Amino acid sequence: MELAYIPSPSRGVLYLGPIPLRGYAFCIIIGVFIAVWLGNRRWIARGGQSGTVADIAVWAVPFGLVGGRLYHVITDYELYFSPGRDWVDAFKVWQGGLGIWGAIALGALGAWIGARRRGIPMPAYADAVAPGIALAQAMGRWGNWFNQELYGRETHVPWALHITSSEGGRVPGYYHPTFLYESLWCIGVAFLVMWADRRFKLGHGRAFALYVAAYCVGRGWIEYMRVDDAHHILGLRLNDWTALIVFLLAVTYMIVSARLRPGREEIVEPLASEASEASGSSAEGAKTDAEPGESAPEPADEPETAAEETESATKKS
Repeated sequence: MELAYIPSPSRGVLYLGPIPLRGYAFCIIIGVFIAVWLGNRRWIARGGQSGTVADIAVWAVPFGLVGGRLYHVITDYELYFSPGRDWVDAFKVWQGGLGIWGAIALGALGAWIGARRRGIPMPAYADAVAPGIALAQAMGRWGNWFNQELYGRETHVPWALHITSSEGGRVPGYYHPTFLYESLWCIGVAFLVMWADRRFKLGHGRAFALYVAAYCVGRGWIEYMRVDDAHHILGLRLNDWTALIVFLLAVTYMIVSARLRPGREEIVEPLASEASEASGSSAEGAKTDAEPGESAPEPADEPETAAEETESATKKS
């Protein structure tokens, strides 16, 4: 008898009348809010305007969801297009199945469109939102817990995940909670990026590249533990190869970027910089209206009343 384990929810959806409230969707939505909130704080600290991160996220989030779903459907096409399967299920995002690689790739395209429309350098924006994206992933992984999916090998450690569903070929039992491992890893990645950004003043996309590289390291060993069906190449799961390739690309970018464009961007949002300079010029102009050392003129004497003028004339005479 197991004395300690992580229980799985009895169901991943609640109904508010006819409206389904899905745990998977809530985790993604909460993750998006966290990413935008933290990204906005970091963007303002870099000299940008409040609200810019949210404006660009309006482009990035839909592109990211489409990209994540496309990656999943393409790499697991047999789940939707093999005999006996219904291709309509490919559109049922709420049932799980978002590939982070596709989400980041297409989400970056959406962010680039939004940043271009505002005249903002994409690398600077990516650096600002990188830790928030990692925290969003940490939150989103709990959606897999609600769906009882993407767990690891069977185990009897005290923190084992108790799978109770037998749908989709699941075998009830106790397994490594890889969703929890990845969630904790992503939190660590977020703090690593924030620390390194403060310590080394990362710029020109290098904070984002660090996030990508660090995430790939964790995804590699966590992916190796998973037991869900996946395509294999030379004995490794497809996502392991993807993590390895993306890791090498991220590290290469950090090295080349540091040599070609050292330091950090001084201006990340031209409109914010112009507004700051304008307000500074106005304040400076108000201070320099009077010449240095010149005292303010004495207030003119108030005119005397008629009675006072008569009395003064009498005294003089």
